[in-house]
Amino acid sequence: MKELLEQTGFPDAAALAAFIQDKKQAEADALSELERREQAATDKEQAAIARESAAAARERAAQCRAALVALGATGADLADAEQLLAVPDDADDQALTEAAKALAARRPELFGTPRETAPAAPGGSPAGGPPPRRTAPAKPGAAGLEMARRRGYVTSD
Repeated sequence: MKELLEQTGFPDAAALAAFIQDKKQAEADALSELERREQAATDKEQAAIARESAAAARERAAQCRAALVALGATGADLADAEQLLAVPDDADDQALTEAAKALAARRPELFGTPRETAPAAPGGSPAGGPPPRRTAPAKPGAAGLEMARRRGYVTSD
């Protein structure tokens, strides 16, 4: 035992035991560093998968909106139509278009029929602008002569 200790360069058995303990601790630290790196790589991979699935969901929603807008849905009707459009997640563009057309057939009020707006305000009110101007007759008495013709008092000249 003493010869072995002298050949390895350790003064006593306690120094050899301390060296072995330090070596085991260094290996454990290196292993835990490797595990940390593996965990970080796994976390990055999961984050990339989550970003990819979120991008796919946004693209799918954009495709649905495009199909509905092509049929005439706008504004709040577009949001309602998006909620009512039922297609599987793996549906292609053709199936999406057909589902949108079927929805348009079932709920035509969501597509293309613009909502009626209130008519313009009558002349003289602030929203309608100034009242229309009457055109002056070409000659004095022409308006009265025209009225007499319409009532049958005067025949053609």
